[in-house]
Amino acid sequence: MNKPYFVRAEWDDEAAVWVATSDEVPGLVTEAQTIEALDAKLRSMVPELLEANGCMPADGQVVVELLARRFSVALPAAA
Repeated sequence: MNKPYFVRAEWDDEAAVWVATSDEVPGLVTEAQTIEALDAKLRSMVPELLEANGCMPADGQVVVELLARRFSVALPAAA
């Protein structure tokens, strides 16, 4: 298996979408309303961007590691 391409996803509260970027995939910036939809987009976008930038692995196999991060505030229950 080839080394995974690392993709970060962070929740944007204002836009209510997951935003994905990567230092390893040139030009990758995309968004989706769910993490599942984002994963589906990445399955096609990452290979397309790698090929367009001449970075496609020789065997054509692309492995994506998606790390999602979301912050929320938890308030104590009213007494």
